[in-house]
Amino acid sequence: MSGTYLGMPDFPRAAAAATRDTRLRANLTHATHTIRDKRAKAVAELDDWAQLRAAGAAVKDRTLRHLDHYLEQLEAAVVAAGGQVHWAVDADEANRIVTRLVRETGEREVVKVKSMATQEIGLNEALAEAGIRAYETDLAELIVQLGDDLPSHLLVPAIHRNRSEIRDIFRREMGSWGRPAPEGLSDSPAELAEAARLHLREKFLSAKVGISGANFMVAETGTLVVVESEGNGRMCLTLPETLISVVGIEKVVPRWQDLEVFLQLLPRSSTAERMNPYTSTWTGTTDGDGPRTFHLVLLDNGRTDTLADTVGRQALRCIRCSACLNVCPVYERAGGHAYGSPYPGPIGAILTPQLRGIEGALEASLPYASSLCGACYEVCPVAIDIPEVLLHLRERVVEGGPVTRRGARTVLQPAKGHAAERAAMRAAAWAFDHPGVLRAGARLAARTRRLHPRRLPGPGRAWSATRELPAVPAESFRDWWQRTRGTSSERQGGAK
Repeated sequence: MSGTYLGMPDFPRAAAAATRDTRLRANLTHATHTIRDKRAKAVAELDDWAQLRAAGAAVKDRTLRHLDHYLEQLEAAVVAAGGQVHWAVDADEANRIVTRLVRETGEREVVKVKSMATQEIGLNEALAEAGIRAYETDLAELIVQLGDDLPSHLLVPAIHRNRSEIRDIFRREMGSWGRPAPEGLSDSPAELAEAARLHLREKFLSAKVGISGANFMVAETGTLVVVESEGNGRMCLTLPETLISVVGIEKVVPRWQDLEVFLQLLPRSSTAERMNPYTSTWTGTTDGDGPRTFHLVLLDNGRTDTLADTVGRQALRCIRCSACLNVCPVYERAGGHAYGSPYPGPIGAILTPQLRGIEGALEASLPYASSLCGACYEVCPVAIDIPEVLLHLRERVVEGGPVTRRGARTVLQPAKGHAAERAAMRAAAWAFDHPGVLRAGARLAARTRRLHPRRLPGPGRAWSATRELPAVPAESFRDWWQRTRGTSSERQGGAK
């Protein structure tokens, strides 16, 4: 697996290859079932979980409705605390800003905290092109980086790897990135963790520049928050002389008090913990304590376009807990790489097409990467109705229509390959509007049921290639009702 998402096939083709990988499926099944079972127990401890969930959704919705106000308040607070704020309209601008800031320090190496935003913009690759080497310090991200791989899960990026694979990666690759793996390294979790700790310690102590994201930004104080479980984030946020944080604009919350809600929702939904082992907060710079220079890069990259969609904007509530991935039957079987994005699983199926647009084959296929079972909505700690957004985006793919791109309204043309689907839906709508036609069609289908093919011909072949056509009953429900329970007038005239 090459470390890039460029040229990824659309989801059906990528998933078809992934589902044939028996080791991948075994790794995913074990990991996702373990995480979701622990999460269920952690959530069950709180009697007011439903109220917390509603509060989290309400805070996020209010923030998004007044996002311009809170971002300006955040900028003023960060600057007043000694930080510098930069605005990036897209990935290219964000990468140029960060590259320039690192070059101005004279350094050629940086240490990084796990960050979805920097993965989204391809920051590591942009820095490498500028001759700057970025070292991932999260254990799972380190595994992915050393293996020249791609993350496949929001919370556990190396979830597709088992212990023996990780051992082999450490033995083979650690030496080319710094301190080599110890001789005779086994696949014991304790030994693997110790090898990573020794390898990373040298980076922490020598790095002059740290790069992070943030889980939350508090508008009223200019405070940024990172939660994690390993302590590597704390090292990256405090030891370097310069700290650069790249954060999506939707991560802002109005007040410090709002963290009370999210610091209960996030740990239980992600790592099944009552609280995160490390919750780091910082506000600008302080003489003699932590980095001397702090830069905040506020990233748009399609977020304001998403905000313009009254149905799709709820995806911006996401706090990146990964609970939806761990209950999704599609993700469990296909894995994260099939989604062709740093955001896999159900949330990725609605977020990626909105951030990137649905003009590409991959993005247009993602809203269909779901069984619509609704499990993702049930576990989402901020009540994102993912099935609703999936259906909304499917309609956009098939029908086209007005959308916002880079702040301007435009009309999206229907995706190619859906003409037959549109014709079938129009025919179905017409039949439902004419009860007599619907009744005659149901009776004809029942009487010819022995002649029905098991696979659809023509454009329907793709649908029935992985599904069994439902058997048509000998009698429709309408006819059964009339025969068994209908009134005499209904038996004579038929149901209206």
